[in-house]
Amino acid sequence: MRSDGSDRSDRSVRSDRSPTRLRPSGGYRASASFQTATLIYDATYWFCEKFLDSRSRLVDQMVQAARSGRQNIAEGSRASATSSQTELRLLNTAWASLEELLLDFEDYLRHRHLVQWAPDSPEARAVREVPKRFKEDRSDLTDLSDQERWALYARWFEADDPAVRANAIICLIHQANYLLDQQIAALGKQFIEQGGYSEQLAAARLAFRGKKNRIDPSDQSDPSDPTDRIPPCPQCGKPTVLRTAKSGKNAGHHFWGCSAYPTCKGVVPL
Repeated sequence: MRSDGSDRSDRSVRSDRSPTRLRPSGGYRASASFQTATLIYDATYWFCEKFLDSRSRLVDQMVQAARSGRQNIAEGSRASATSSQTELRLLNTAWASLEELLLDFEDYLRHRHLVQWAPDSPEARAVREVPKRFKEDRSDLTDLSDQERWALYARWFEADDPAVRANAIICLIHQANYLLDQQIAALGKQFIEQGGYSEQLAAARLAFRGKKNRIDPSDQSDPSDPTDRIPPCPQCGKPTVLRTAKSGKNAGHHFWGCSAYPTCKGVVPL
């Protein structure tokens, strides 16, 4: 496993420092999806180095697909501060890249008449249950360093049998894409309930202007400021955000929904 030097860890700490933002971002290094994608990338790199011809185009495709899965999770996390849509797009790209890599490993086994583990086989279950067993014995797998995490899978990732390595990586790809599915679903739900960045920014601006006007009633609103035209919630008085109806007879139509949703379900039609 490659060494994690002090320079790199210093840089990673600095890269996560940022001014206060309307929405949090970063923190991807501690996420299970990024850590699993890192294992997949490293294992794929060394698999290709040991078992495939370095001049083969397939090597470049597999390594790049593994790298894309990891990098897009990181980029999506950093983009989350300003764009839900960009974050979702990048996470979907990560998912698609790992799915492409999954097919390459399945093809490798099939073309060489090697056995692919069934999902319920003892071998596949042993790989899948590593996080569960570790958590029962010690703590969360996400608290480990890259080297410690690799060591938990080393008996598969460093095996002399290419079928063992390929099958173990396949198991981790399924895990990573399951985690990404959960992230994407949670982001979609958050977008529906809270709106996107621009909508949250407009609500924050309106709240700020309301607070400022209470302190200084003589302060006049700028008629050209679009946030001055955002109505408050008719039920609780909190700022509303622009939303789009997803279903029903008004599907596709915009409306102002309370920023406190789902606690408050007040709406103002456009």
